[in-house]
Amino acid sequence: MSLPTGVYRADQVGSFLRPKAVLEARQQAADGKLKPEQLREVEDKWVADVVKKQLDAGLRSITDGEFRRQWFHVDFLRHLSGVELRGTMQSTHISVGGTMPPRLVVVDKVGHPKPIQVDDFRYLESQIAAAGAKATTKVCIPSPTMVHFRNDRETIDEKAYPTLEPFFDDLASAYQQELDDLYQAGARFVQLDDTNLAYLCDPQMRAEAERRHGDASELARQYAALINAAISKRPADMSIGIHLCRGNHRSQWFAQGGYEPVAEVLFRDLAVDAYFLEYDDARSGDFSPLRHLPPGKVVVLGVMTSKKPDLEQKADVIARLHEAASFCPGGLKQLCLSHQCGFSSTSEGNDLSEDEQWAKVKLQVEIAKEVWGDDLSI
Repeated sequence: MSLPTGVYRADQVGSFLRPKAVLEARQQAADGKLKPEQLREVEDKWVADVVKKQLDAGLRSITDGEFRRQWFHVDFLRHLSGVELRGTMQSTHISVGGTMPPRLVVVDKVGHPKPIQVDDFRYLESQIAAAGAKATTKVCIPSPTMVHFRNDRETIDEKAYPTLEPFFDDLASAYQQELDDLYQAGARFVQLDDTNLAYLCDPQMRAEAERRHGDASELARQYAALINAAISKRPADMSIGIHLCRGNHRSQWFAQGGYEPVAEVLFRDLAVDAYFLEYDDARSGDFSPLRHLPPGKVVVLGVMTSKKPDLEQKADVIARLHEAASFCPGGLKQLCLSHQCGFSSTSEGNDLSEDEQWAKVKLQVEIAKEVWGDDLSI
């Protein structure tokens, strides 16, 4: 089988460690000492640099490293009309240093007043072209479920939405518009980053979600319907991937549990082309849920870790790939290789150096070529 457009045997989730200059510029901008256009100049410089580093490492699915974001989800979702940031999340799962993400609150009808990622996409694509590379310009945006999962009825305005069905409809419509804007700009691969379907695999988080939203199995189906509606108007030559993550902040995770509770919804109901799945340690469970993978779809298997600096053993990674392949109807042809998540889902980044990060990426590419051959696009 051929791979979906924009997916490669050695692939990636999207984020890389932020250079010090970017972090300093963002802080200066937050303090009012740097204008937005000056911050963008700094970001542009380092996005161009990370494009070259990805290409040099052998990747062909290229992102901007998420250098323009503090949080993988908030910096996108805050641009939807009707969505505001108010305070911080409250959770029993406290991150390193006590850092908690801003809380997203729905205060009015959700809308899409203007393109969100198009300018970033165009700049990224221009840098890939400047490098003379044949590669995919990969766009990563948060899943629409990120607006709902951590909220409850009290944080979705009842005047705007007396019932939730119109809220989900408006949210899906906003994503349809963003995907259309990206397609018109030339984007052909978009990844949705979703923590929530994976969180429903964790017994404690599943119980907490049921207290907010009711039956967790029904919630998973509702989320599949939301995602499907959000991507329903994409043209046939635009591929959609979804990345499931159990948390990735300063090398810390927040959830554990295998994919079995959501496996059928994930593989049978979701109308995506590729799944980027976290599988770097025992907390993700075994590979048996892959038996539900339909023909024609692929899993980018995150059996390498971005959380630790140590290089994996090639033989161990290859053995894991073959073990996973034994559950897939199409065997290794339905698999690709990546790290379980990005290296910097938030601006703080994971606990490793940039040199260690790139060594891990280069090793990943070497392993993929050993397993599938030098052409990573087939």
